[in-house]
Amino acid sequence: MDRKMILSILAFAVFAFIGIMLLLPDENIEDQTPRLPWQVEQDGQGRTRVFGFTLGETTLGEIRRLFQEEGEISLFARLDPDHQAVAYAVEAYFDQIYLNRIRGDFVIGIQADAATLGPMYERGLRISQLGSGAKKVKLDPADIATLETLPISAITYLPWKSLDAEIVAKRFGTPAEQRLEPETGVTHWLYPDKGMDLAMDKKGGVVIQYVNKDDFPGLIAPLEALAKPAPIP
Repeated sequence: MDRKMILSILAFAVFAFIGIMLLLPDENIEDQTPRLPWQVEQDGQGRTRVFGFTLGETTLGEIRRLFQEEGEISLFARLDPDHQAVAYAVEAYFDQIYLNRIRGDFVIGIQADAATLGPMYERGLRISQLGSGAKKVKLDPADIATLETLPISAITYLPWKSLDAEIVAKRFGTPAEQRLEPETGVTHWLYPDKGMDLAMDKKGGVVIQYVNKDDFPGLIAPLEALAKPAPIP
């Protein structure tokens, strides 16, 4: 699913109930690896590392084992109007995951090309039409097993705790730029050096997207039309 679709579908739904943080020790994942959303770094190859996962290296299978959840895995297909071709994307959605006693939902993008995803689309068990015009496909279990071995390409994190600008600045630092979506009131805090876009609505609901730095221009490309520069406090 592309970035604009995430903001218009996932983020809108989550903003409706974001604002509570529950601490359930028996469900919390505890290990020696720091897994906080503001602990973002790049490895020697310039790949983004956050929550203990490295984009382009960590596999979907590793994440499923750590979360102890299978997640909801879906393939999305949409017609690319510029090239008149089908564009594919595949994601895994995990809800109510506790890392370092913080509750949040995760959407994990999986790195796979059209040559891999096209046949999976044809073998799909069920296809549904989305309002955006894209199609959502439920995959064959054998294809899900294949996806487990592939590296992840992006992470979208949806914390259940609302935040304010002061907390965001303290935890994540001053952004390189802010952009405001006038129609929605969502402000994007952009951190290109971290490969991170933190989108915050007026009530403190937050959606954070992480990509590798090389992919950051593509991540924020839709903002050129949707948002305008906003002054940083």
